[in-house]
Amino acid sequence: MINDDPTITNPDHYSVLWENEFVRVLEYVDVPGDGTTPHDHPNSVLVPLTSFARRLSSGDRVFDTHLSAGQAVWLPAQRHSGQNTGDTPTRAILVELKGASAGEASEAVLGPDA
Repeated sequence: MINDDPTITNPDHYSVLWENEFVRVLEYVDVPGDGTTPHDHPNSVLVPLTSFARRLSSGDRVFDTHLSAGQAVWLPAQRHSGQNTGDTPTRAILVELKGASAGEASEAVLGPDA
């Protein structure tokens, strides 16, 4: 279940491309130095359309990640904020699961494949 929906907490970065009762497909965009406020994601698949470097924060935890364009990764349900730490704009697609498959957002997990 999403408590702090990123399309509401960070509408300049997240937009809904499509959804049905099973999944919601989001597009994420930013430029170097941009950051997001804390928000929640259910279990998701993240596919960056551009390579990027990102720092994710959740509570006291910090996770740096570098993903290549087209590298699909599992993103377990989590609550985080993020910042583009690279030198290129980010464009990514997130496929968020709904219903029983969504999981519960937690600060216990952070980052792709966590």
